[in-house]
This record gives sequence, C-alpha cells and structure tokens, in this order.
Amino acid sequence: MLSEYDRLDATGVAALVRTGEVSAKEVFETAMDRIEKLEPHLNTIVHPHFDLAEADIDAGLPEGPFKGVPFLVKNTGIAVRGMEMSTGCRLFKGHVDPSDCTLVARYRAAGIVVLGKSNTPEFALSFATEPREFGVTRNPWNLEHGPGGSSGGSAAAVAAGLVPFANSSDGAGSTRLPAAHTGLFGFKPSRMRNPLGPVAVEGIAGMSTPHALTKTVRDSAALLDVSGGADIGDPYAQPVKTESYAASVNRDPQKLRIGLTLDSPLGTPVDPQLRARCEEAAKLMESLGHHVEIVADAGYDAQALKTAWQVIPGVNVAAAVLARGRALGIEDPIAELEPVNEEWIRKALTLTGMDYLASVNQLHATARGLGQFFERFDLLMSPTSAELPPKIGEMSSEAPGLDAFYDRFWAHSPFTCAFNASGFPAMSIPFGLSDEGLPIGVHFGAALGGENLLFSVAGQIERAAPWGGLRPNLSELLA
Repeated sequence: MLSEYDRLDATGVAALVRTGEVSAKEVFETAMDRIEKLEPHLNTIVHPHFDLAEADIDAGLPEGPFKGVPFLVKNTGIAVRGMEMSTGCRLFKGHVDPSDCTLVARYRAAGIVVLGKSNTPEFALSFATEPREFGVTRNPWNLEHGPGGSSGGSAAAVAAGLVPFANSSDGAGSTRLPAAHTGLFGFKPSRMRNPLGPVAVEGIAGMSTPHALTKTVRDSAALLDVSGGADIGDPYAQPVKTESYAASVNRDPQKLRIGLTLDSPLGTPVDPQLRARCEEAAKLMESLGHHVEIVADAGYDAQALKTAWQVIPGVNVAAAVLARGRALGIEDPIAELEPVNEEWIRKALTLTGMDYLASVNQLHATARGLGQFFERFDLLMSPTSAELPPKIGEMSSEAPGLDAFYDRFWAHSPFTCAFNASGFPAMSIPFGLSDEGLPIGVHFGAALGGENLLFSVAGQIERAAPWGGLRPNLSELLA
C-alpha cells in the first residue's frame, strides 16, 4: 500500500497505520525515500529535523486520528521544540525553539510526526517563496514556476507527495494562494480559531491565521477538529462551532445565496482563464441548487485596505528585527534584510502610533463592510488569484523598489486579504488546469464562524467535481 503513499491523503495513511497494515516507521521511511528523490528539484524543506521525527516514532506516538502521518511546519511563527525557526531570514538563522507552541502540542497529541520546517519567503512578506538565504521553491506542476507564498514550501511538498498534509499560515492569502497554484485545498479559519500561543498573542493585528494545506477536504476538517479552540488568555472570542468540521464535510448545505465577483476590487486585471474557470464553478453551484448572483463589490474599500495592510506587517516585523539585532549585538540589523524588505521596514520606522491605529481601524472598517455583505449573501465567490502561478523571479523581493513590489503583490491576489482583515473564514478549492497545465483555484468566503458552512460546501463540490486525480507528473524526476 505504501506504493500509493504519494496519492493517499493523511486520513488514508492514518487508516493504514491504525489497522496495522503498515507501521509509523514504514511510513516515515517511505516519506524519506520520496524526499530524497524529489527535494533536490523542489527545495521545499529548509530545516530538516528527521532525527527528531524518528526519535518521536521510536518513543511511541499517541493514539490520535493522524497517528504516524508525516507533516511539515511552516518556517515562521510556529514553534516546534528542538527545531530551527529562521523565518526565511539570515538574521534569524540558528534560532531554535525550546518548546512546542500550543498548536504543535495539539498536532502531536493527534499522532502527527513533524519532519521539519518548510520554506517561506523572508518574514512571509511575499506571494513568491524565493528567500535569498534558503533559495527558490519550485512548483511540482512546472519547475519554471513557483508554488506561490508565503506557505510555498508546504504547498509544493504536499502537491509533490512528500507529505500528505502540511502546516501553513495566512496573513493576506498565504494559505489560499499556494493552494490555488498547486492544486490543493487551502482553508483559512476564522481569526484565532487555531491558537498562536502561548508565547505569541496574535499575528499582525489578528490577521495571521494558521492551519494547513491538504489534498482533501476531509483532512483539513479533521485536522481543525483536533487543533482548533481557544488558548488560555487569547484576546479574541471563538465563534460558535455548530458540529464537528468532519461531520459538516459529509452533509450537503441547504440552498445558498452566493455573491459572485469576477473583477478585481482594485480594478487591476484578472487573467481570462481564471475568470472563465470561476464562471464554470458558478454554473456548478447553480446546478447543485444554489442561487448565484453577480455583485459589483463586497462592500469594503480595497484600496484603503491595501494601504493599511502595508503598515501593520511592516511595524510588526520592525519590532522583531530590532529585538533580534539587540540580542545579537548588531547595530543595524535591518541592513541584513532583502532589499524590498529593508525598504519596507525602514519605512515602518518612520510611522507614528496614530498611523498604526488608523491602519487597525481600517481593518475594522473592512470587517464592517464585509459583514454587511453577509447580511445579504451566505458566501462570496471569486477567483482565488488574479494571475496564474508566477514564473520564478517574477515576484522577487531582491530588486529594490517597495512601491513596485507592493503593487505587484496586490495585483496578484486582490481577492483574499479582506478575509484576513475581517477575521472571516475562507477557502480555495481546486478547479481544473489552465491551458498551460497549471492549477486554478476558486475562492469562497463566509461570515465570521462560518467554518462548518464552508466545509459543507467544499465537501459538496469535491463530490460533484472531484480533483483528486489532478496530480503533477513527476515520473522524470523520480526516474
């Protein structure tokens, strides 16, 4: 059965371990073999800790729902005991976390085997996973293209079958964009449905939400069932969970009112293939009994949100960089950053507390506007991205020029960030391939606490238009 490892989802692998058909050690060895063959071509894992993973297996794994399933954790924001977390940056190389964060502790209780850290752009500030210090991650669908970012290493690893699922985080679309670009299911839960503690309180004013990239809807739902829930002292209340997420996947939703937007809220171009595929998905939703209505906008000011978003990560990263510089005795730690990020952080240091407060208030205004939209509709539907997966180098942060980079960043993904600003849940669902053979994703978002609804919709779509057979051809790399 392990010959099918790259096609099995995490639930499928766990079932083999649970019934005794294979051992957790055999699964680990299979993953190591596939990583050895493919990783030199893809560069998905920047901090391998295979020795720690094997030691966990030898010590005995908990009898959880994902016992023995290999997993990667994104190289930013999520602490794993004994593992390096460099955040894609030269300045933080060598930083090792002494203990697990709450989220990883819950992963371990579910029996998950953490292999190491996946590649991410420096400070996760890009939709291209091309950090100067750790190199380019390539898209297994076409090695001339990237998998997106900032959870690009995790996405490429799952799409290539190195691991059945992997951790991600999403502060502007960083789970959903890579999912769309690699043919995976990407789900961003409601704000802090998954905890960031105990050391961190929140990520970028509550916008950053961790979860995972998966091959199937059932994996994402079952993982959120074991990982979700408030941590002690969390600053945000948890929306009500109406039933297990796994149960919602198997239950078709009632007739839904769906608002469809095909145009970028910023007025920037949208690739015709992506528009056409989203229209096909809308027809599918109508055939399933739902009402789809084209809407001009979703009730929020996208340009104001774009302006505000730059401030919040900039100030947060600036604080981390300066603290690291003090710890290492470096007089100008900002000079260690990639050119665009250096300009971004130096600009952040010129801002005032009033600038930061105004930006946070713009997030709240976005939530109010989007919340009013969900008084009229159950879902907002759109393309996930406005462009196909970019070629390597097209979205690099090496060339100086923050304004040009930032415009490019938002033009690539104008649809996703409103759900980070508002804290509302959203997902990207695979929906076929482009003429060039590159994956396309369709985006759905719901009101705060709408995870059960989204999983129900995703399960219905997965049954009606299965995407499991859409897999990259890696035979030449494996030969």
